[in-house]
Amino acid sequence: MNKRKRPRTCVGCGEENPRKSMFRIVRSPEGAVCYDPTGKMPGRGAYLCEDLSCILKAKKKKALSRALRVEVSPELYEELAKKIPPEKENPEKVHD
Repeated sequence: MNKRKRPRTCVGCGEENPRKSMFRIVRSPEGAVCYDPTGKMPGRGAYLCEDLSCILKAKKKKALSRALRVEVSPELYEELAKKIPPEKENPEKVHD
């Protein structure tokens, strides 16, 4: 029996997308917050679109901190911005 593939919701813009096309940020059971490239790390997870505008919205709204229930450092947002694939780098694109 196949697993059901449910879309994940971006904490920045609120859009639903397949999880493979999003960044997963996880708070480990020890309380550390980091980017999860595999999508399989244990802990509480939150998803962001691979889009600079979503990363900036999430930072402005403190959406990751709220979703993970822990303070998220500004360095994590910078790390995610550097990991945006070149074909998706479009700061003018804004979701609404």
